[in-house]
Amino acid sequence: MQFQQLQYFVAVAETRHFTRAADLVHVAQPSLSQQIKALERELGADLFLRARGNISLTDAGEALLPLARRILADADTARHEVQELVQLRRGRVRLGATPSLCTGLLPDVLRAFHDRYPGIQLLIEEGGSHDLVRQLARGALDLALVVLPLPTPSPALTTVELLREDLVVVSSPEAPRPGGGRRTVRIADLEGERLVMFRHGYDLRELTVAACRAEGFEPDFAVEGGEMDAVLGFVRAGLGLAVVPRMVAARSGRGLRVTPLARPGLNRTIALAHRSDVAPPRAARELQRMLLER
Repeated sequence: MQFQQLQYFVAVAETRHFTRAADLVHVAQPSLSQQIKALERELGADLFLRARGNISLTDAGEALLPLARRILADADTARHEVQELVQLRRGRVRLGATPSLCTGLLPDVLRAFHDRYPGIQLLIEEGGSHDLVRQLARGALDLALVVLPLPTPSPALTTVELLREDLVVVSSPEAPRPGGGRRTVRIADLEGERLVMFRHGYDLRELTVAACRAEGFEPDFAVEGGEMDAVLGFVRAGLGLAVVPRMVAARSGRGLRVTPLARPGLNRTIALAHRSDVAPPRAARELQRMLLER
């Protein structure tokens, strides 16, 4: 099995077209077809169902695709690791983070990293912890900032606790103060309040809903389905309250009233994760060090 054959196989699997796949990998279509056939002979199974105008994966092709993608991703990482040996003047870091961490934690750290290593390309992938864990497992990310506990614990990942962050309630300054105007608000005080809620799959959504249910009530949503910037914008417009990380509230600027949660409050644990079987590239390890020492 040759590395080039796996590249051709993944190209055909993603385009579902031999000619377009050949253009994608810059090779003549007959050569690509021959290499695919050679790969099928070596594996002893057809990888594609070929019908006029319709290319689909066989069961064997479906089984090979995630493995081939991971092999190609690992090889790509190896190339970048060697390039980075030139005193971190070149290279890249593929970092995943939840949207709230992109807003609250990352800007200052990434600015410091970029100032120190301006030649390192930073590729940021926003997503929920569940999606980021899958991206790490398939080799599409070097590091990810995730919320613990992970939705699906994975022995293939190494996690290092980074910080515990308090959550606060944000509201419009023109709206009545939550909790009857007290300096802190309890989760129980949110009963009957209209909440602006994040989309499904958002860690903050699950945490807030679980806290309300633990107090014996279902939260009432004024608006739901947004990302962080949208949620903050809806709160500023007076549509309702939201529970957000303290760092996000601190960076959000004017137009929001911030009310702490009464003890024991709510907090979340942020961890830095990477694959256990492959060491992160050198530039990623340097970013990891800066995050841990922040």
